[in-house]
Amino acid sequence: MSLLRHSATTLLSQMSDGKLSSVELVQEYLEQIERHDGRVKAFLRVDAARALKQAAAIDDRRSRGESLGPLAGLPVAVKDLLCDEGQLCTCASRMLADFRPPYDSTVVAKLKAADAVLLGRTNLDEFAMGGSGENSAFQVTRNPWNLERTPGGSSSGAAACVAAAMAPLSIGSDTGGSIRQPAGLCGITGLKPTYGRVSRYGLVAFASSLDQVGPLAGSAEDAALLLEVLAGHDPRDTTSINAPVPRYSQTIGQPLAGLRLGRVREHFGPGLDPEVSAAVEAAVEVYRSLGATVCDVSLPHEKYGIATYYIIAPSEASSNLARYDGVHYGYRTDERAMHDELAAERKQLAATIGKRDFDAQADAVENPLLRMYRQSRSEGFGPEVKRRIMLGTYTLSAGYYDAYYVKALKVRRLIANDYEAAFRSCDMLIGPVSPTPAFKIGEKHSDPLAMYLVDLYTVGANLAGIPGISIPCGRSRDGLPIGLQLQGPAMSEERLLRSAHMFQRNTDWHLARALLD
Repeated sequence: MSLLRHSATTLLSQMSDGKLSSVELVQEYLEQIERHDGRVKAFLRVDAARALKQAAAIDDRRSRGESLGPLAGLPVAVKDLLCDEGQLCTCASRMLADFRPPYDSTVVAKLKAADAVLLGRTNLDEFAMGGSGENSAFQVTRNPWNLERTPGGSSSGAAACVAAAMAPLSIGSDTGGSIRQPAGLCGITGLKPTYGRVSRYGLVAFASSLDQVGPLAGSAEDAALLLEVLAGHDPRDTTSINAPVPRYSQTIGQPLAGLRLGRVREHFGPGLDPEVSAAVEAAVEVYRSLGATVCDVSLPHEKYGIATYYIIAPSEASSNLARYDGVHYGYRTDERAMHDELAAERKQLAATIGKRDFDAQADAVENPLLRMYRQSRSEGFGPEVKRRIMLGTYTLSAGYYDAYYVKALKVRRLIANDYEAAFRSCDMLIGPVSPTPAFKIGEKHSDPLAMYLVDLYTVGANLAGIPGISIPCGRSRDGLPIGLQLQGPAMSEERLLRSAHMFQRNTDWHLARALLD
């Protein structure tokens, strides 16, 4: 069997037993990337020399009997919005095309401490704003199951590289579904942890009260292995939860007796593709056959989730992205060209209105600082980022703050209350990840509302701060993966992973890899 078909857990065991070296493993994945990423475009950058050097150092330490970290020798791909000291961190934006952070994010530091091999940086929607991978300033990532389809977003490359067997593990971020939705569309496992379970220090912010870092992997077992490394308290992140980290990888195989699942009524209404509905209902029956009980539950305020999210998230984005002004951070416009433009405008105005009137109005065209700010941001940000900045700035502006932002915060509380009420009658919620299988590239790009609705079933977990996991549960008639979502109460990652593993031990949807099958 090809090494690329083995799980991360199996590969780790083989290296530990001396049957496989990290260099051999990394080389295998680098060759897979070389063969296929020219079409898939999951990676923005692959640092083969660095990865092989890390792998060789780990092999050397292993040969000398030294203690190694829990991921020793495993290749891991990282979404390009987590700081890695001295390495480019672009957020798939022209604004940060040349940014090299002077420090490691906590997540990257933990990967290094765990002796993971950092394979490369994966593509995303610019600043993690999007659901298809089409908003990257540099390239469009394609779904390896069908290159005409989107892999989902914003963790498009992180999901596509695992689905295409170009990495056994990857790191994504989830603000409104950006781990779970691409995992579902690409047929892999993706987990969004509880808000605060994984440190956000060194994660370039989109919406600070919603962003969460998490694992993408081939299975729940592999996701447990990676989450065990990522999770934990970080004093540098004031939102980090100070609580012990369970041994997810050790407990994942423990049986779950008396599992109670809540089937969310609102997730099976109009707009849900019949093939997705059938696959999810079949997954519910698998759980029933394994002894789980299933009851219908309601999240009555879920219908306001998208509207609430698209007030809160853009408001926070408007604030977070204000720092990119061409002075403190980020891209700066060509000032020589800008001054030439200003001079031309001044000359034209003077010729049009006369010198006396021109002297009175000259300031209208002669503020180079404001012009530099405007042009730097206009040229540095893409259309979707600009759209969300403008939306957020509007909802935070005087006269609209109470009507929009404050009201959205109140509805957010009601949504969280609905989840708390639902979990009083069940352990986990079960339903679809996305309303449809992967859609065609370009199909929704010109219709922002249609694009926003792909996160219809995922934004609630972010608004409530709870964990959710996506696992593959079927295939459409066109051969496209269909994802199943499980959501649990805050800090219930251990039970979520065990519930997902319970399903995967009795099905084989998670074993498929697009470019191998």
